[in-house]
This record gives sequence, structure tokens and C-alpha cells, in this order.
Amino acid sequence: MLIESLSGVRGIESELTEDFIRAYAYAFAEVCPPGKILVGRDTRQNGMAIITVLLEALKNTGRTVINLGICPTPTVQFAVEDQQAAGGIVITASHNPLPWNGLKFIGSDGIFLDADQMRQLKERRIELNKEAFIQKGNGAIETYHRAVDDHIEAVLALPYLDESLIRTAGFKVVVDAVNGAAYRAVPEFLRRLGCEVIELNCNADQPFPRNPEPLPENLLELNQAVLRHKADLGCAIDPDGDRLAIVSELGKPVSEEYTLVLAAKLVLSKFPDSAQKVVTNLSTTMAVEDVARQYGASVIRTAIGEINVAKKMREIDAAIGGEGNGGVLLPEAHLGRDSLVAAALILQLLAEKAKSVSELMQELPHYEMVKLRVSRGDLDLSDVLDELKQLATPADLDLQDGIKFIWSDRWVHLRPSNTEPIIRIYAEAKNAALAQEAAEPFVAFFTELSK
Repeated sequence: MLIESLSGVRGIESELTEDFIRAYAYAFAEVCPPGKILVGRDTRQNGMAIITVLLEALKNTGRTVINLGICPTPTVQFAVEDQQAAGGIVITASHNPLPWNGLKFIGSDGIFLDADQMRQLKERRIELNKEAFIQKGNGAIETYHRAVDDHIEAVLALPYLDESLIRTAGFKVVVDAVNGAAYRAVPEFLRRLGCEVIELNCNADQPFPRNPEPLPENLLELNQAVLRHKADLGCAIDPDGDRLAIVSELGKPVSEEYTLVLAAKLVLSKFPDSAQKVVTNLSTTMAVEDVARQYGASVIRTAIGEINVAKKMREIDAAIGGEGNGGVLLPEAHLGRDSLVAAALILQLLAEKAKSVSELMQELPHYEMVKLRVSRGDLDLSDVLDELKQLATPADLDLQDGIKFIWSDRWVHLRPSNTEPIIRIYAEAKNAALAQEAAEPFVAFFTELSK
């Protein structure tokens, strides 16, 4: 199923035809300001065929196009901004398994195109698919091999990092890059920080030996490797290198919801009582608020989607932002989710506190989340808002992305899927049973409606 959404374009190999890719290349070249366009990809083998078509099409629009090769999505985002490029394209389907692939589009500011820009891009792509492709100019294809190195240097230079302190700590880290785009970047970055690195699934030739989502149930091999090597930390990366989940020294996976919580704790500790701002989406753990409160900071919630977090961060000059899927955005690096940035901030926190991951987690508030799906057919949530309100009396209600019912100790977020006829129901509370209990009236409501 071909998906064209806020996060870009995704489809299986047979759907990503040469004409489809050319149309998007021509459309993107039209909407970008003057200048060069950068292209990178993850390790999916069909990415080589896609990048060949994409580079040639962009060249035929008269653009100079720079092939960055295999590199993480945040590397391309950083490079666009660092090299003052007109835009960038990443060939990836993120956490989708093989044979999926896709395209992500980056503006000249280094952040993804927003909903309006993606809508315009899709409309122009459809028009171009009906036209003959003609060579509009004589551009050029160039190759740049140092994008990952530039990215590593930039993260090492972050003001929050004390490289000598991290080196003195002498961390041993197991890295599971799922043989994805960060297979070289993350291990090399950690070694630059003086870490002893054990590589697991860091081979670009054999992508995705496990389920590519860095969720606890997919990290058994990493858990075992952390224990076997007596490591301080395990790092699990997603296929395009923008998300990080960690495993404690006890071989226990930490929910990726807490990647942002730990990173925010480090950043906010540098600005105590200075009214800093943290931006995250509506479905991220409320532990973010608890940590922010410790340092006199406030949390601003946005609709789901990295672009929404990035735009709000830029608007209000936030100290840090991210999402509960293991994504951390730090403005001093660039406004995109970045596994290198997330790893750096967590290592700095471990070094400063001189505590293990499990000890740090014991100090944080503990919540558990349930994620459910119910059929919605053609139902619009706004049509049943009044009825839904009768199911619960929340302390607060947020309507910016679906409906979120908020209490002091729990919340339930109802959000229609953009790609399936379902409603996603997320609920969080002190334990899974309470979260399930909070979600149950809404599950029952939609189940009854669908009969």
C-alpha cells in the first residue's frame, strides 16, 4: 500500500516505480529555492536503484545534486543546514520492514516539509506523472563522503558534552544498529568519546536481521549481549538512525519513552529555575512534565509528527524537544531527531551522576502505557465528541490532534490513523492495569459503534 503522508512517502518496491520517483524529484526541485540538493539513503538494497533514478532526475532539472551515500537521516538534515543546501531527500522507510522503502523530504532549514508543503508536493507529483519528463537543464551529480564525519564532529562540539569526563568514565556500550544507516556513525561516535564499543548488527550488507522497530520485545539479542559483555549500556537504533532506545546494565530494555526523559534531565539541569521550555507530542509520557518541573521548566505539547515538534521548538526557542519513540531534538545540533545526540546526552548524564542506567531509572517517575486500536469506519471523532465527553470527566481536554483526556495521574489519547480506518487509543498511568482501565470505556464505545 502506497502511503503519502506528513512523514513522506512509503511503499513496497513494486509501487515505487521509476516514473513515480522521477515525478517526486521534479516536483521537489520545483518547490526548493535555488541551490544544490543533498541525497542520502539507508541500507535497504533497493535503495541503490532508487538513488540512481533520483540523482539522474534531479540532475535533469538543472540542479547540482550531492550523493551522500548511506548515512542516517539526521546526518542529511544536518548536512542540508551545514552546507546551506536548497533541500535534501532521504531514501528510507524508517522502521518499516523490507521490502518497504520511501522518500523523506527536507527543506533548506534542515527540517522536514510540513503538511501544507507535502500537500503541494504531492499535487505537483500527480500532475507530473501525467506529463512527459523532459530535461529542463544540465545539472551535475557529485559525491560527498564526509557527511557522517561532519555530523560526528558537530555533536562532539555540543556545549553539554564534557568529553574528558565521559572518557574518564570508560563506558562499555553494545550497539545494535539493526544493520541500518547508523551502522558506522553511532559506533564511531561512541569510540570518539572513549567508549569501548561492541558492535551488534552493524553490517550494512545485511539489513534488518530482527524486527527493525527498537521496541523492548525486539531487543532480546541486545539484552543478552549487554549481560554477556558486562556492558554499561545497550543502544538500539532504528533503520534510518534517528531514534534511540537503551538497555540497562542489567540487560533490561528501557522504554523508548524514556530516551527523551533522560536527555531532557541532562539539558534542563544546566538551566535550573530559568523557565526553559520542552516540546513534545501529545502521546509522549508525562514523565517529561515531572522532570521539567524539577528544574522549573514547562512542557508544550504538539500534534504527532517530528515536523510539529521542530516547528514549535523553533517558534518558542525551546531548550530540547522530542517524541516518545526514542527521538530527541536539540537545537544546538539541528532540529531533527538524532540518535547520536540522544546517546551523547545520556552518556553525559551517566558520567555526571556517576550512576548506572538502572539507578537513574529508579530516580525517575514510573509510568506504563498501553497502545490499542479499534475500527472507526467512516466515523469522524468530532461527530461523537459530546458522547465521548460523557464517558469521563477529565481535568483537561486537548483537541489539537484527535482528542486527549488528561487527569493528574493518567491520560487517554484518541487519534484517527491517517492511513487506516482505525482509531489509535493510547493511555498512560502508574501501571499497565490502570492505563488499560482508563482506556476501556473508549474501547467499548468504539467497539459498540462498529457493530
